[in-house]
Amino acid sequence: MLNPTKFYSERLSTLKKLLVQVNRQLKVSGMLRLSVFVLTILGIYLLYDNSDYIILAVLFAAILFLFLVSRHTDLNYQKKRLLALISINETELEVLGRKYDHLPDGNEFIDPGHFYSQDIDLFGQGSFYQYCNRTALEEGSKTLAILLTENNTENVIEKQEAIKELRSIAEWRQEFSAVARLIKTEISSAKLISWLKSYQPFVPDLMKIIPGIFSLFSLGAIGLYYFNYIPGWGLLFWFFFGLAITGNYLRKVNILSQNTSNVQSSFRQYQKLILLLEDMNFQASVLEKEKNNILENGVRVSKVLKQFSGMLNAFEQRNNMLFGVLANGFLLWDLRYASNIEKWIGIHGKNVERWLNTFATFDAYNSLGNFAFNHPDYSFPEITENDLIIEAVNVSHPILDPAEGVTNNFKICREEFFVITGANMAGKSTFLRTISLQIIMANIGLPVCATEAKYQPIKLITSMRTVDSLTAHESYFFSELKRLKFIIDSIRDDEYFIVLDEILKGTNSTDKAIGSKKFIEKLVGSDSTGIIATHDLSLCEVADSLKKVENYYFDAEIIEDELHFDYKFKKGICQNMNASFLLKKMNIVE
Repeated sequence: MLNPTKFYSERLSTLKKLLVQVNRQLKVSGMLRLSVFVLTILGIYLLYDNSDYIILAVLFAAILFLFLVSRHTDLNYQKKRLLALISINETELEVLGRKYDHLPDGNEFIDPGHFYSQDIDLFGQGSFYQYCNRTALEEGSKTLAILLTENNTENVIEKQEAIKELRSIAEWRQEFSAVARLIKTEISSAKLISWLKSYQPFVPDLMKIIPGIFSLFSLGAIGLYYFNYIPGWGLLFWFFFGLAITGNYLRKVNILSQNTSNVQSSFRQYQKLILLLEDMNFQASVLEKEKNNILENGVRVSKVLKQFSGMLNAFEQRNNMLFGVLANGFLLWDLRYASNIEKWIGIHGKNVERWLNTFATFDAYNSLGNFAFNHPDYSFPEITENDLIIEAVNVSHPILDPAEGVTNNFKICREEFFVITGANMAGKSTFLRTISLQIIMANIGLPVCATEAKYQPIKLITSMRTVDSLTAHESYFFSELKRLKFIIDSIRDDEYFIVLDEILKGTNSTDKAIGSKKFIEKLVGSDSTGIIATHDLSLCEVADSLKKVENYYFDAEIIEDELHFDYKFKKGICQNMNASFLLKKMNIVE
């Protein structure tokens, strides 16, 4: 297994050397273009009395100049690509050094009504999403959020195989992300799809064949004029006749031109992404299935997109005033390419959404593959089918620095419920989020932060961070009740792993103790599986009457007037609480 830090450092060094070479080539390219221009002017000056040679020199210079411009454009793209790759590797080294607070945090994906997205630091500053997200496309970011929140327990082994394969092709993943980063568009994917789906053709069927015929007549007219068979006014009449035909559709052509100019560069970049997918043979069924979404009746979609890019580029030439006027007058340029574009949209437009969804899926899975690559010591859970739900050795929170984190062993079987007590700051809530994240990570196919893990896929539901709602005129206690009702309703229809943290905080201690006991009894009576953290030691009494309930705790010790935590998960009931000590220690009370 490759060492991530070594891989990124060596790759960064190689990429920076390549960037120096490309910068040097760009300087040479700029000098060559300038030289061609100067030599052309000099040639015209020296050959001023020989028009035939001047025409040949200008023609040769124009061809050479266009070639150099094309080469310069390619070099510029290579420079941008290398800069994107350098940025990718620099980011990975920063994240491995636990510096990732500058990355997108996905705060917009937090949903208080979701099964768990608000409770377990899945989104927001310092979240798991911020730590693992490396998507380059807006839709890819949304797809990653969907994967993290869909609570889907199906095909876990197939998902694992996909992530394992992507983990093993780090350079390909980076190439995909670099190309995706360079996609710039003035309209969103959603608007592009909407435009393609709702597009109404305006070029009449007759006008789809007229431009070709008209162009032949134009060439004939120019030839006749050149050999003095028709006067200049005849050629001029034909030219204005062509302008009159195209002018009849000018308003609609202008609207089409505005829309296509917004997406032209995007389709050129999409073509590069598709080439990366087409040229890669995936073994994992999930990846191969996604790749098949860009197959187009045996024709490589990259060719289809290249064809469309060519059409858009040719259509864009109408914006060159001199060329646009001449081309429309003699070749009906607008109608020719508007018709071609409409034909392409009619055949392929409906498939663009599928292609974009494929890009988004690979973009999201690239982040998962990258996460697995960055954590070679994590383990892919062994999927079980017995009563065991989770068994993890040396499990820890994936966000915590391994040098500082404390690991624990954890095992829970179906229909067991653990009551976890402990002092303030002893690690109860962190442990709940550790187990919750392990379930989410396992369900989407990721390796988990444990040396060994066995797991039976199960959906997650939590109640840990209930908030009141002023806009809905809801008190904190009522919000808690709604959340608990949501849990009860959900477990009637499906099996969930339930994670609770200090429920019924919005009422008095006696009422809270009675209500909490009854709620736990109801969950256990419904054969649910889960864990609850609490400061209320009376809740531990439930284990005396219900065999499926067990007590665990996190301890705290006061040694030489200092508070010490070992953050170890132990069987039993916590005996040491520390609120009074902390109040005195911080001089809040005497």
